[in-house]
Amino acid sequence: MSTLLDHDLLVRLGAIPAEARLPMLGNVAGKHRSPHRGSSVEFAEYRKYVPGDDTRRLDWKAYARSDRYYIKEFEADTNLRIYFVVDNSGSMNFADKGISKIDYARRIVANLAYLFVNQGDAAGLSVCRDTLHIEIPPRRRPAHLQLITHTLEALEPSGETGLVAALHAVAEKVGQRAVVVILSDLFCDTNALEEALQHLRYRKHDICVFHLMDPQEIAFHFDRPHRFVDMEDNTALVVEPNLIADEYQQALKEFLTSVKSGCHNVHADYQLVTTDSPLEPLLREFLLNRLPKKGKR
Repeated sequence: MSTLLDHDLLVRLGAIPAEARLPMLGNVAGKHRSPHRGSSVEFAEYRKYVPGDDTRRLDWKAYARSDRYYIKEFEADTNLRIYFVVDNSGSMNFADKGISKIDYARRIVANLAYLFVNQGDAAGLSVCRDTLHIEIPPRRRPAHLQLITHTLEALEPSGETGLVAALHAVAEKVGQRAVVVILSDLFCDTNALEEALQHLRYRKHDICVFHLMDPQEIAFHFDRPHRFVDMEDNTALVVEPNLIADEYQQALKEFLTSVKSGCHNVHADYQLVTTDSPLEPLLREFLLNRLPKKGKR
């Protein structure tokens, strides 16, 4: 088993079904809702009978009550595809204390992929720097997890982010509806990011964004002059932190507000996560938030 996988965590979370928030399409029978109506065991709704409908699906009790013909429709079930899009640009390698953002992303992807594949769904991986440079198509086989974890372990963040272009590419390449999980510090143009998320949403994908930040990027606690280096283009700047702290915090607030707003505008599931956060509560919340609400499917 890969060192990225937490066996105890997987045991504790294994009882929670991994679901999609939106109806999915698949090519094998599964447990997830489909946008197509069928004749499975999960009742969906009534509709009026029209000539040509299968009379075996007539509801005679409804006819007895209303003296009208109604057809029972059901939700067809399907399997699910989940795509993990990991930002492998230079800034993802930052770690003030503790683990880096890319290490935290590795752990999220590996453990979620295990949970989805373990219940019979398909997991795939896309990795981007300045381009979408690694693509692993989704597969349902447990052995496929080894390819995903080995790829994650070999990642070496560098260069500038190509997240926006990568998301557009994923939107074009992924033909069937899927859960698209994005893991990045989102250091890109926020308007362009929202347009890319809109593209995914237009394609009917269920979007989740894990916005990964180091605690120091949020707190900005420095007590003496520092030389700050851009980990994507290597430009450097020596500054007195106390002189720019207020301006930094204001810029950070505007950035986070813009990102969160852009995600909410496309109904994406947005989570701002610092890399010192325990993994289990984060993944538990992710899974529980995706379960159908009581009385709904």
